[in-house]
Amino acid sequence: MADNARAKRLADLIREVVAQKLQRGIKDPRLGSHVTITDTRVTGDLREATVFYTVYGDDEERKAAAAGLESAKGILRSEVGRAAGVKFTPTLTFVADALPDTARTIEDLLDKARQSDAKVREASAGAAYAGGADPYRKPGSEDDTDETDDTTE
Repeated sequence: MADNARAKRLADLIREVVAQKLQRGIKDPRLGSHVTITDTRVTGDLREATVFYTVYGDDEERKAAAAGLESAKGILRSEVGRAAGVKFTPTLTFVADALPDTARTIEDLLDKARQSDAKVREASAGAAYAGGADPYRKPGSEDDTDETDDTTE
């Protein structure tokens, strides 16, 4: 089993090689400039690599990009093997990254929270305090009773 530093270095190398090959070396029109490699993870035994990617476009372009990556998997793996110089070139698995969808969901939830805060702010604009502006007792006020007077016999 390889150490984590070696797996991290190999993952970084795979990400760079795949991104460069997609940008310059593969002529597949399904893999145009709208495919971005976001992350790469390698297993501890350096046998399998998962490459995460995003596609800017609609669902048809995402499906086409997934098919294009599957068809180019062999070329990309041989290019990774040539660049890495390891005994066993890891198999590549391409997974669509869910980060943009998650970010969109979080943005929608934040917008709902902002709208809710705005409604609360509007409702409390003309409101007054229930117990006065400062509901706490202060020393020397007339409501204060002398609690230090102990009558002990």
